[in-house]
Amino acid sequence: MEKDMAMMGDKLILRGLKFYGFHGAIPEEKTLGQTFMLDIDAWMCLKKAGLSDNLADSVSYVDIFNLTKEIVEGPSRNLLESVAELVASKTLESFPRVTAVRVKLWKPNVALIQSTIDYLGVEIFRNRPTV
Repeated sequence: MEKDMAMMGDKLILRGLKFYGFHGAIPEEKTLGQTFMLDIDAWMCLKKAGLSDNLADSVSYVDIFNLTKEIVEGPSRNLLESVAELVASKTLESFPRVTAVRVKLWKPNVALIQSTIDYLGVEIFRNRPTV
């Protein structure tokens, strides 16, 4: 899949986004909350912006960051899959120039795992529906 995504061309890259939220399937996660981390790739043609040097010809990283922050810090969901799906779908909905998005979402600390881990999480890839 990585090779297929690389063939898609230009993308905006957001790495290491860190938010505090209350998502999870166990009650403690919903009451105590925890840190969530994200990496986001948003595919779109960047040629016009590269030539014009004008933000109006691109999508602002800050706008994608703020949308993601609102979702992750927003209402509690049971599954990371649901949070990632919402970030992906809202990104495609909010930014028409974005043709595809990859959302990697993980928890660096998992209370139920009594062992050393780097993280547990999900990664999804969504294309804009073709008409």
